[in-house]
Amino acid sequence: MKRVLLIVIALFAASSVSGAGPVWTEGQHYFLVQPPQPTDLPHGKVEVVEVFSYACPACNHFYPLMDKLKASLAPNAVFTYLPASWHPEEDWTNFQRAFFAAQALGLVAQTHTAVFDAIWKTGELATMDPATGRPRDHMPTIADISKFYARKTGITAAAFVAAARSFGVDSKMRQADEQIAAYQVDQTPTIIVNGRYRVTVNSAGGDAALISLVKWLVIRESAHR
Repeated sequence: MKRVLLIVIALFAASSVSGAGPVWTEGQHYFLVQPPQPTDLPHGKVEVVEVFSYACPACNHFYPLMDKLKASLAPNAVFTYLPASWHPEEDWTNFQRAFFAAQALGLVAQTHTAVFDAIWKTGELATMDPATGRPRDHMPTIADISKFYARKTGITAAAFVAAARSFGVDSKMRQADEQIAAYQVDQTPTIIVNGRYRVTVNSAGGDAALISLVKWLVIRESAHR
């Protein structure tokens, strides 16, 4: 671990001296989280959080980019998802609940992409009426979503509903809403680096720029820590 951290710090120092690469400006390309939010990670680790919703069309467009970002992060970076609940009229709350239920059951890794596809490609869990572009009259319920997870993973729908309605998931949802507010996030998707920096695709200047900027912030935080 010390060797990895030293390499990351060396890379940061080299890039600073050479002046190579883009120049990132605080307040334009990325923003400080005030006050900075603590992480639960051990010394030397840097947290990268995506604030998202399965029912967010921009997040659906974004998730292939997140796969590239995760694959390119330094070994000391720890990536996590944080689902938002801002738009209950578009079913964000139910999908936030479903995410935390899947997390509690250890299903996120095998279902994350599939949930996006069920909403935005196959329409199995669609939230928008394609004819009108407006929210559907009948939104997917937790019971509907549980059947999807049962089909994809083999867990019973009843077990998924029980997890979704648990006290632990209720607590996670409240904590997520509080954390997102503390990060001062006002749109999805948004990336938070180590509780200190907030970045979006628009602020970074595009998809490729976002990956470069987040990697740079991770290196910067590694040197700082």
